Amino acid sequence: MPHSVSPGSTPAEGATQTMSQATNHAEPEIEDTTMEEAPNPAEAEAAKVNLEDMFDDDDPDDEFTSSAPQFRPKEEEEEPSQEAAPTFKIGDRSSFSDPDVMRVFYQRLFPFRFFFQWLNHSVVPGKDFANREFALSLQSGILVRYQSYPTHDLLRKALIQDVPPRIDIGPIYSTNPRDRKTLRKASSFVPVARELVFDIDMNDYDDIRTCCTGANICRKCWSFITMAIKVVDEALREDFGFKHILWNYSGRRGAHAWVCDKKAREMDDSKRRAVAGYLELLKGGDKGGKKVNVRRPLHPHLERSLNILKEHFQTTILEEQDPWADEEKAAHLLGLIPDPTLRAALQKKWDASPSRPSASKWADIDSVAKSGALSKSSRELLEAKQDIVLEYTYPRLDADVSKKMNHLLKSPFVVHPATGRICVPIDPQRAEEFDPLSVPTVLDLIKEIDEWQGVEGEGDKKLQDWEKTSLKPYIDQFRKFVGGLLKDEKQGGGVKREREEGGEAMEF
Repeated sequence: MPHSVSPGSTPAEGATQTMSQATNHAEPEIEDTTMEEAPNPAEAEAAKVNLEDMFDDDDPDDEFTSSAPQFRPKEEEEEPSQEAAPTFKIGDRSSFSDPDVMRVFYQRLFPFRFFFQWLNHSVVPGKDFANREFALSLQSGILVRYQSYPTHDLLRKALIQDVPPRIDIGPIYSTNPRDRKTLRKASSFVPVARELVFDIDMNDYDDIRTCCTGANICRKCWSFITMAIKVVDEALREDFGFKHILWNYSGRRGAHAWVCDKKAREMDDSKRRAVAGYLELLKGGDKGGKKVNVRRPLHPHLERSLNILKEHFQTTILEEQDPWADEEKAAHLLGLIPDPTLRAALQKKWDASPSRPSASKWADIDSVAKSGALSKSSRELLEAKQDIVLEYTYPRLDADVSKKMNHLLKSPFVVHPATGRICVPIDPQRAEEFDPLSVPTVLDLIKEIDEWQGVEGEGDKKLQDWEKTSLKPYIDQFRKFVGGLLKDEKQGGGVKREREEGGEAMEF
């Protein structure tokens, strides 16, 4: 049984030791309800699996097909002939997941070539893409697993034919996922590589956010996701040495991270559990009790996280969320203060002013303590306050998503069926600027193409349809990310350079 790792232990004592004890890949642990798949969408009826059982550039030639003709140098691979641009028009009754809407989206807007290069780690088709599992949620509501495609054009044709409202991505397997039932031994079919992934869902903040509940979000509570992105991204880069981290909006109420470095893709489940454990902090149930219990002195990761989060605590928590406005939640705050004398004094003060805002109650902790109502040491109070800040700001990850290589995760650039918004990249360096409510919907994008009256590109080059829409900056960002990843793949993934430069990132 692998050791657990927490920020309270040093990397040498925890994560590195655990990761060095990696075992060989075991047979994938997949629920029985997800084992069926269609051998080929053109050959037979797809095997059916209930969806609810599964879930909860720098290179100038990196262009992909659209409905518009395009100039391509002779040395580049030939694009398949393009079908005529769809004549479908958005109507008042059009919905986000209508087959006609989704067909236009896949024909004219989905970035197939960049998407292929991202998962293939090369411009030349290879096993990284051909042996990758795709799971398609079809219009009927069923999930079809273990789909695979040798090239991006075959993927494109399949999506245009089946128009799935959702695509999930799994691992790279030891053989083509479609052929797994032809193998003599089931144990021969194992996952061999997969990005290290993280899932942050707003639902996990329902006990502390006050502006929204459930699937609803607003700009105020989105700050919880912003905080999580900044803390996790910094830890993955500084503590583990990862470089290629793709953050993606889930389309509704959360964000996903795809760590694409070669050394991350090759991690087995024990190493993934170690990294997830390193980043996991909050323990306990949804209601009541102390959720943060860390050793002192604080681990450097937690010290750094507090420096990132303290400003957000003042603005997002105290001012915008006002989490201790009512009596019940104020009682929870009092329960996190270890000094009984101070608790009693604060209770008396707040009973006299029941409408006192959270910012004032937070300030009262120090002011009442300084007045003499403190029986324990001031150091204990400081540590208690640090724990409170961490409880209300530290990332709340769905750790199970990160621990197993064969876990499915929603693909970037798909359409969320409930909101119609595209699952677009988020720049972690500008996370505060990202507004999920301004992300375009698929209907918005189709209208933008129809209403476009701009000027075509220079020379013979025609603009791609996505270049005529508000999706352009997101695809440009993705293209740049993929270009950087491919550049490092050609140079050996950057691991050799890190060692030559004396890097201190955790070794795997």
